[in-house]
Amino acid sequence: MATEDSLSRAEELLAKLEAARGELDRLATEEGGGSPDRALELLSELSELAKGVEEELERAKRAAEADAAKS
Repeated sequence: MATEDSLSRAEELLAKLEAARGELDRLATEEGGGSPDRALELLSELSELAKGVEEELERAKRAAEADAAKS
């Protein structure tokens, strides 16, 4: 179950990452280039979300390995 939970959290984080990336794309195409401050916030958010996805995938991998070792 831990593997599935981690994968679900990773999927949620990926959805948030995609939304933030979409907002960054929209900002980049705005006339005048959009808000540089907001772009920096989004880049920071993207970085944090990517780290979260990586952590959840690592948890899922460890849980799957532990389950396999029990079998």
